Amino acid sequence: MSKFQIVTFYQFKPLGKGRLPELREQLKAAMRKYSVKGTIIIAEEGFNSSVAGTDDDLSRFIEAAESILETKLEYKTSHHEAMPFRRIDVKIKSEIVTLKQPVDITRGANTHVDPRDWNSVITDPETFVLDARNDYEFQTGTFRHAVNPVTEKFSELPQFVKENLDPAKHKRVAMFCTGGIRCEKFAPYMKQLGFDEVYQLKGGILKYLEEVPSDDSLWQGECFVFDDRVSVDMTLTKGNASDLSQRSAVEKSVE
Repeated sequence: MSKFQIVTFYQFKPLGKGRLPELREQLKAAMRKYSVKGTIIIAEEGFNSSVAGTDDDLSRFIEAAESILETKLEYKTSHHEAMPFRRIDVKIKSEIVTLKQPVDITRGANTHVDPRDWNSVITDPETFVLDARNDYEFQTGTFRHAVNPVTEKFSELPQFVKENLDPAKHKRVAMFCTGGIRCEKFAPYMKQLGFDEVYQLKGGILKYLEEVPSDDSLWQGECFVFDDRVSVDMTLTKGNASDLSQRSAVEKSVE
C-alpha cells in the first residue's frame, strides 16, 4: 500500500464566529502534532478539509479533529506514495464553499442518492445531469451525458441555472461534484428556486469511484483533485491528466 493516505471531509455545522480563531489554532496544533499536511477551511457554517499523512498519524488526527469539532467525521480516503500537500493551512472564511448566495441547507434533505443507485438516476432520459464543477474539472473527466456549465468558479453556477434551466421544463435535476460539498449547498439552492425533483450524488465522484465497480461505472476520464496528484483514475490512484486549472489561469491572463 502507498505510504500516504489522503482524507477529505466536510460538514455543515454551526461553529460560532467567536470560536473560529480558537478552532483554527487547535486544528493547526493537531496537524503539527500528527505530521498531517493539507488545508482545512472553517467558517460559521462548518468546515471543509483535505489532508494527508501516514495511516497511523491520520487515524490519530481524525480522533483529535472529532474532539475539537465535536462531531463524528465521515470522510473519503485514497492513497499515494508521496505527500500530496506542501504545508499546514487552516483558513477562516465566510463560507466553506463559496456560492455567494443565501442557502437554507436543511432544504437539501432527501436529495442524496447512494453511489450504487446513481446510474439509474442519470440514465433516465427525463433527468438533466448537471456537473456542478468548473470547466477544467469537467474536461479532465465527467459522467456520461453530463452537462458542462463552463464555469471558472462555483459562484458562477447560479447564473448558468438562471440562463439555462427552468423549473417548469426541467422536472428532474441530478448534480454531482468531486467530494459532495458543492452539491450540499447547490441542491438546496435549486430547491429554493422552485425545482421539484433535485438529486445529488452522496459522497461525490470520489465515493462513486470507491464503491461502484469499474465494469458498471458510467464515469469517463479521470477526476481532478486539488492536490499535487492533479487527478485520480477509476481506482483512486494518481492519474495522468494535465493540470488544466493552471492552463486555464495562464490562458485567461494572456487574454
